[in-house]
Parts: sequence; C-alpha cells; structure tokens
Amino acid sequence: MSKAFAMIMAGGGSPGLSVLTEVRADAAVEFAGKFRLIDFPLSNCVNSDIYNVAVLTQYRPQTLNTHIGTGTPWDLDLNQGGVHLLQPYRGGIYGDWQKGTADAVRRNLDFVAAQQEDYVLVLSGDHIYSMDYRPLINEHIANKADVTLCVRNVNTFDTHRYGIVSINNDNRVYSYEEKPKRAKGCLANMGIYVFRKEFLIEMLTEHNFNDFGRDLLPFVISNNYRVFSYHFPGYWADVGNIQAYWEANMSLLAEEPALDLYDTGWVVHTRSMDKAPVLVGAKAKVADNILSNGCQIEGEVSHSVISSGVIVEEGAVVRNSILMRNVHIQSGCVIDRAIIDRDCLIGAGSQVGVGEDIVPNAELPSVLNTGLTVIGRARRLALGTVVGRSVIIHPTHGVKAAPEVSGEIASGASVGRAER
Repeated sequence: MSKAFAMIMAGGGSPGLSVLTEVRADAAVEFAGKFRLIDFPLSNCVNSDIYNVAVLTQYRPQTLNTHIGTGTPWDLDLNQGGVHLLQPYRGGIYGDWQKGTADAVRRNLDFVAAQQEDYVLVLSGDHIYSMDYRPLINEHIANKADVTLCVRNVNTFDTHRYGIVSINNDNRVYSYEEKPKRAKGCLANMGIYVFRKEFLIEMLTEHNFNDFGRDLLPFVISNNYRVFSYHFPGYWADVGNIQAYWEANMSLLAEEPALDLYDTGWVVHTRSMDKAPVLVGAKAKVADNILSNGCQIEGEVSHSVISSGVIVEEGAVVRNSILMRNVHIQSGCVIDRAIIDRDCLIGAGSQVGVGEDIVPNAELPSVLNTGLTVIGRARRLALGTVVGRSVIIHPTHGVKAAPEVSGEIASGASVGRAER
C-alpha cells in the first residue's frame, strides 16, 4: 500500500486556452493526437503505485467525467481505493462554488479524513510530465516536513507566471512570492505538493485559505512550519495558454523529444477508441507528423499533430498545425499554424492562417499574439473561406449548430462570442 493518496485539481477552465476551454475543463483538453491532459497525472500515480486517487472537478466537467469513467484505462476500477470523482456543490456551510485549490480540498475534507494513508499528494490536472512520485514522498517523510513542494528552474522572462521559491542549503523554503512582477530568483513552484494529512486538515479547518500558492504557502513559510522543496529535473510543461500548448505539441516532433511518449517503462494510459489504422493515400505527402489511428491522409501534411478520425482530402495542405478528432479538411484547403478543435469542417478551397500580418487578436491580445489561429469545436467554414492569423472562431455551444463561417476574416479578428 502506498504511503499517500492523490488529489488531482481538475476543476479549472483557463481563459488562456481560449476556445479549447469554452466547452471543457483544462484537464480534458486533448494532447498529442491521442491523450487528454488529465492522463499524465493519472498515469504518473499508477506508475508510482498510487491507486487511491481523487479527481476534483468544477468547470464544465462532462467531458472529463466521461473520459475517466470508472478508471479502467488506468487500472483504477477497484473496490478498495481506485478513482473518485469529487463533484462540486453549492450550499451548506460553504455557500457558493470553489474559490481556489485549497478551498476545493476544504470542501472535501470528509473524504481526506476518511483515507487510511498518512500523506496527501496534491496535483494539477493540466500539466504535462512523467514523474515517479515515490522519491518525492520518501524525501518528504525523511525531512519530517509539513509540506513539500516540487520546484524547477524557469527562464527569467517566465517568472511572472509562477510562484517563485527561495531555499537554503538543505532545501528548506524560507521565502515565497506568488507570480511576482520582479522575481528574486528563478526557482518555480510546479503545483505539486505533499502534505502530512493531519497538518492539511488542521490548516484548512482553522484558516480560510482559498489557494495553496497564493494563501497557504506564504502563511506556513512565514510562520516557520517545516516547508521543503523537491527539485524535479525532468520535462514539465504548464500548458495554460495557447502558445505553450502549441509549443508542447510541436516539441513532440523533434528528433529526440524531451517527453518520451514511447517509453514502455512509463506508459501514459488513456481511454482509447476502436479505430482503424492510419490510411495514407497513394498521392499523399507526409513528413514529420504524429498521425493517430483512424485518420485518413490523402493530401499533404507536414510538422503537424493529427488526431484520430481526421480526414485530409487530396489537394489539401496542412502545415505546423494541430487537428483534433474528426476534423475534416476538404480538397484545396491550406492550413498553416492553426489549432482546430474536434468535429470541424473546413470547406473546399478555404485558407486558414493567411498572410504575414502577425497582429494580436483584438478580443484577447494577451492570449493570441504570435500568429496562431484557433477554431472552436464543431464550426463549419464555407467553401473558399479565408482566415487570417491570430484569429479566434468561437465554438458551437449547446445542441444548435453555430452559423457557417464564410468570406474573409481579417488577422486579429474574432467570430462568435465566448461563453464561460
């Protein structure tokens, strides 16, 4: 039996992922043509012999709930332990919805207290990495720590995105700044924590902390509790914005990618669909791609991530793009630097990602400003539609199909409206 059980924070819907999280939680976003982000912490748990896992949901949980189900793909369909989907609720002493990661755990303290393990492993549901949690837990126990947080070095221009940690020679944390404008260092909090269970219950019962990074950590560090760091040297990606998400997918196409999805000693499990093998037509041209089962390639595809069920017709060209499940690219289309969510139809002769005009998107300039264009779920582009760069086409919401997109969409424009 493991010394710890896991709680995965999977209730967020980051605006930084634009249209991808208008219809699903962050943790349910597809990755690498096959997986969803939640697959990585779930797989890390079972590969680390942790078979008691709670997933805390809130924002648009349907896709996530369906994907996880009873936990069978991860061998978490157990009578003792297994996967527990802890759904949000309103009312009672807590009133409204969850206000942050710490508040989400507080609302489930009855579950925490009922577990037999002495330690709680708290994870984010939307990070991409492969990690054995056992050395982390063992080091936490050896240090007699109240809290241990995983850290890694980040670039100086990225420090404003993270909590920044200062440590002494024995890795004890003596200072913490949450997303500082001017950081004192480059050692970043990864959002992976180990707590003594009784300490976590005490902190969340006696204090009104909403967030671990913003509220709890500064308090316990300043009050001289035993807070230690654990340095993780491996690949780790926080894909909380469109650019980071696109880069993480594209990095898989390197000759020697930093994240090895083919490591038989550390398998990333997922819920797989029964699909036919990849079909590459006689006239097709493919180079430097990830092609998932069930896709049919008759055109030209290069440096792209193609999910299952995608169809690229003869005469179509796809470059530097991510096409999610069941996207259909008709003949004569040219797709460049685009992320197209599932079930979209791109009509014949359309162009997506046109021109050299790299302007920020007018609606979300801080989110989309590098020329990537994103098209939301189940949208249809009419024949001959021309879409510029840094364009957002919002997804279909509900059961009624959104109007067909047609004509010319200028760079930096948006079509439709966000619904969160």
